[in-house]
Amino acid sequence: MLKNKKSLGQHWLRDREVLLGIARIASGESFPKSVRSGPLGQVIPTFVEDSPRNSVVLEVGPGLGTLTSALFKYFDEVRAVEYDKDLAEKLPGQFPGKNLVVYNEDFLQFDLGKMPKGYVIAGNIPYYITGKIVQKILAAPVSVKPRRVVLLVQKEVAERMAACGGKQSLLGLSCAIYAEVRLGEIVKAEKFTPPPKVDSQVVVLEILEKPCVPEENLEMFWKLARAGFLAPRKKLSGNLAGFFNVDKAGMREILTEVGVSSDARAEDLPLAKWIELMYYKLNG
Repeated sequence: MLKNKKSLGQHWLRDREVLLGIARIASGESFPKSVRSGPLGQVIPTFVEDSPRNSVVLEVGPGLGTLTSALFKYFDEVRAVEYDKDLAEKLPGQFPGKNLVVYNEDFLQFDLGKMPKGYVIAGNIPYYITGKIVQKILAAPVSVKPRRVVLLVQKEVAERMAACGGKQSLLGLSCAIYAEVRLGEIVKAEKFTPPPKVDSQVVVLEILEKPCVPEENLEMFWKLARAGFLAPRKKLSGNLAGFFNVDKAGMREILTEVGVSSDARAEDLPLAKWIELMYYKLNG
């Protein structure tokens, strides 16, 4: 029997109902598609329409194949990217006759261009690399992006991705720009083998057809956001003064103009206010 490798953050989820729930969400049977208003009131459509039953799912880190088995209940083809050579070699033998393709690669180096249009991504991914995996997916060219991403991640990270409790982060901003974020089931640590130190949660990203920030303004947006989060515990009036070439008093005036408290910190601002600040800088 294969043992988990701590260096790869491997924790096996064996709860069949949770696994089937992840697969069901990935297929689109749960969390029905919706059209929402963007941060500035514009209509933000999702990426593409759901594809037929014979669609393809890309699984990140299949491990022992427990989620893989659940995914075959809803998808005709599963493609899996597994970094662990031993696991990658063992996986095909567990699904004889199934349409399974296994790539023994680092997902961060995997070419999403190999995937067909309309595919989705699902996975129970290692905590330590969650941010990099999400950023790779969101930053991919529109032509190779999935239509939906369903991941089981550390609960705290899921909450950051959804900017829960009004606490914004760079990861949360990135998710909000490129996707509609929804939170699913909380999965207790004891449902894993071995159990991690914290609980997990399902997070769903419905990829948007276009980012909420125009492509030509993304570079400026991220310069602004990184400046704002440079010292997260400090007020924005101090963090952004240099970026706007004003003193702290001048920065407080700018914040007031766009409807932000002069005492606000980076985590307090929703995406809409970051976009307003970006346009203020661009038009100033």
